Parts: sequence; structure tokens; C-alpha cells
Amino acid sequence: MKTYSTQVPGKWILAGEHAVLRGVPALVFPLRSRVLDLSYACPTNAQSLNLYLHGEHGEELQLLVWGVLERACELKKVPRSLLVGELTLKSSIPVGAGMGASAALCVALTKWLNYLGIVKEEEMFEFARTLENLFHGESSGVDIAVSLSGQGLHYERGGERKVLDLQWTPHWYISYSGQRGVTLECVNKVKGFIAKNPELGSAIDGQMRNAVAMCEKALTDPDEPKSLELLKAGIESASEVFERWGLTEGAPQNHMEMLKKAGAVAVKPTGSGGGGYVLSLWTTQPPEELLSQLIPC
Repeated sequence: MKTYSTQVPGKWILAGEHAVLRGVPALVFPLRSRVLDLSYACPTNAQSLNLYLHGEHGEELQLLVWGVLERACELKKVPRSLLVGELTLKSSIPVGAGMGASAALCVALTKWLNYLGIVKEEEMFEFARTLENLFHGESSGVDIAVSLSGQGLHYERGGERKVLDLQWTPHWYISYSGQRGVTLECVNKVKGFIAKNPELGSAIDGQMRNAVAMCEKALTDPDEPKSLELLKAGIESASEVFERWGLTEGAPQNHMEMLKKAGAVAVKPTGSGGGGYVLSLWTTQPPEELLSQLIPC
């Protein structure tokens, strides 16, 4: 009996969201406490593909898996009936929360199809990115890149993918804003904003580019006190970009204000914005009463 298993992490983005579609770099990290486990077994007499879903967020994948597999077979021009056996997915990554659930699913299935000999090693990134277009309309590939590598990356669309060499570890966390963000809606909102205000849109992208540069310099400089101030400034600048795009109103804004009142030195949406998760930076460990809401980065 053939067997295969793989584990793909969730993700969080420090800076570069949305603007990454237009060539601005993004800094992205795996979220190791939220993962998708795929396991596969194929008895010799298997005639169909049976799917089993487990974990806190496994059932949320029910409607997504078959659509992704149909698209995968269409892209590779192979019949779906070719896929047989027992496929089990166990997920702790919530869908639609900005933690990279769709990318993790596309990468896990791409790795499995590579094991089956349907997708070649060298085409895995682009194949998984094309699959993710089903969810985002136009995937920048940033989530796919970190899901495949499992390492913190400086990512540029169609360009450099460089592993980040962090010189120190900040006290940083993500926490749920209380409202789901819909990635495609947020992407379209930013695109609409830029279409109406191309010069302002370009200037805001420039601000995000500078925020990315500040954060990257801060993390790769071993002089921690100075680097903390630079990281704080970079996160605040990136947060202001989200505000200018109109992606912080309501629950995200309220949540960010709560975190600042509790002692966070910088906060910003992470992912698409409009809800989802918020990144917070602290100089020391956050208050005990907040820890249950915070996921360490």
C-alpha cells in the first residue's frame, strides 16, 4: 500500500500586503502553531478517492478541496478518476482569517500531486499559485511561497525570494479582531481605490515599500534597542497604509486600540485587512489576562 504525508504551516505577514501585487516586497513568516496535515494511503484495490476531514478547522475545507482538485486535474489534463485512495486532511488553520488556509491547502495538494507524479518539482510553486487564484482572483504567490518553504521570507512577485536572517526575536503576536476579512473584497477595494486615485495609490504603495524596508533592516540588525524602535516605526507606517486604503474601520480599529491600551507599542492588520487578524508588538510579555487571545508569532 502506498502512503504519503506532509505538513504545511499557516502564515502571517509583517508588511507588504496588497502592494505585493504591484511589485512591492513583502515580509512573510510561517505560523507554526497553525498547520494543515495531509496524509494519504492507497490500497491496491482502491477505485475512488475518499476524503476525511479532521481538526478544529478541518470541516471548513469540505467545499474547497473538491474545487481545487477539479482545477488541478483540469490544469494537468488528467481525469479526476485517476485520483484514488484515502485522503485525510487535519487543519488548525481557520478559513478566511488571513492565516493562509487557502495557500496551505493548495500547497498540500500540490505536494501530494507531486508525490503521485502528476506535478513536477520545478513547477510546484507556479502550479500552487495558479490553484490559489480560485480564492483570490489574482494570487501574488506570497502565501504559497512561505507555505512551500516554511521559512521567513523577503518575497517579491516574479522576483526575489530570500530567506530572512533574523538577528533577534521580537515579542510579537497576532490576535483575532472579531470580524472576518474577505481577501477578494479587500483586494478589489484597494484596486478600486488605485484606479480612482492612481497618483495617490502609487504614493501609498511607496509608503508600504518604505515600511517593508524599515522592518527588514530592524530584524536583520543585531542592535536590538535601536532595531525595536525601527521595527515599531515600520509597523506603524504599514498600519497607516491600511487606514488610507480604508481597511481598518470597525472591529479591526477597535481591537487595535484595545491592544495599544493594554501596552502594545505598535499594531497593524496582518493579511488582507477589513477584519481578520491583527499583529501587535510588545517590549515585554503582554498582560496575563490577554495571553489567551494572543497567538505567538
